[in-house]
Amino acid sequence: MSEAMSKGPFCQSCGMPLEKPEDFGTAASGFRINDYCCWCYAGGAFTEPDISMEQMIDKCVAIMNEHGIMPEVQARSLMAQVMPELKRWKKSD
Repeated sequence: MSEAMSKGPFCQSCGMPLEKPEDFGTAASGFRINDYCCWCYAGGAFTEPDISMEQMIDKCVAIMNEHGIMPEVQARSLMAQVMPELKRWKKSD
């Protein structure tokens, strides 16, 4: 795992590292939300409320590959492990 992928916090919807203040999502009040990134959560709601976990994996893999973060096969393997553990997708016991 790359050093960039081992640091946190991470968006609990897409797994993106939250490193800068502008990376964080916002509540309806405009205040920062610590659990989600600005791409997944803005103004107090998910930006894509109907996206499935599988669709989110596809989207993240494409972005990671496109930006040279990691090759598609490696990104898909990582996302398949990480995504089900994130707050948005984790199944209640």
